[in-house]
Amino acid sequence: MRPDTPAENVDHTAEAARLERTAGLYPEDTETLLLRAAAHLELSGDRPAATTLYDRLLSSAERLDNAALVRALKASNLWEYGHEAEARAIIEGIRTTAPRDPAPWVIVAEALESHDELEAAEETFTEGASLLLPDSAEPAPSTHPLLYGRHRVRRMRGLPHDDWDTLADTLHTSPVTLDELHDPKRVWSLGSDNPAELEAEISRLRAELGAYREALSRPFPVAVLHWPAPELSELLSTYPTLSTEYPSHADHLTTIESSLRELSASGTPNLGIVTGTVPSYEAFAASEGTPPTDPTLLPQYATTLAARGRAVGWPPEKGAGCWCGAGRVYGDCHGAPKA
Repeated sequence: MRPDTPAENVDHTAEAARLERTAGLYPEDTETLLLRAAAHLELSGDRPAATTLYDRLLSSAERLDNAALVRALKASNLWEYGHEAEARAIIEGIRTTAPRDPAPWVIVAEALESHDELEAAEETFTEGASLLLPDSAEPAPSTHPLLYGRHRVRRMRGLPHDDWDTLADTLHTSPVTLDELHDPKRVWSLGSDNPAELEAEISRLRAELGAYREALSRPFPVAVLHWPAPELSELLSTYPTLSTEYPSHADHLTTIESSLRELSASGTPNLGIVTGTVPSYEAFAASEGTPPTDPTLLPQYATTLAARGRAVGWPPEKGAGCWCGAGRVYGDCHGAPKA
């Protein structure tokens, strides 16, 4: 499915089946691909089949990258077709294990919210925020949904603003403020006979829809290919002619950063980095019927890895480690300002 395919034109059942087949071809990407397949099954209305995929992942002998996320998605899905008790048990387990990733917290809190468990939803958003938000540094973008969701639920409960609500207002960049978007009285304005009230509500709804589209409809990133030092050494020893593309590993790393900065300066959004391995590259070359020595294959390989969900967003979040794997903070490594 193309990233720009209109939602109403998607055959979700067929797309789920395609993703399952792709997972069979690329076992290293099974988790990402099956999560996408399960999302399509949920959209198609086949929630039991989606649960089957979540169970398949959770029962796999392979270690999952984000088991808490899979459990959270399973809980949310189960509750939607009548398995409330099991969903609640999973949600409680997630809260107890306290994952260090914001996504599971947001998913289970929103599941509680959608079923009118507003007090429990607020508690869950707050627990996640307490665990993951720094005391002084600016919150990472991945944690913003925790603050926005908490703000929304507290507005629905009629609670006064606290420091985190104020922080959420500050982080929110839409022309319509969070207070307006999360106003519980908004629903009443939709039944108004006053054209000005209706026009204002339509404006707010458009702003909210735009925010959801931005969050949920991103295509895979424009990705630059990164070879760790051992992989690049193996690649060049096996295919020496590629040394014209990679004079040295240090030059390779410098080129990655400079290329991404140039793309960013030109206005290209949604940038990322994919990490290559020689066996994966050779398999890709074989699937394309092209010799691995062909340098035009390298950007195609990068795009394919990105489409399979292997890209890591660039630039890294504030305080995160550098993408090069040197073990230093990005801002003190390749993210340091140029002299």
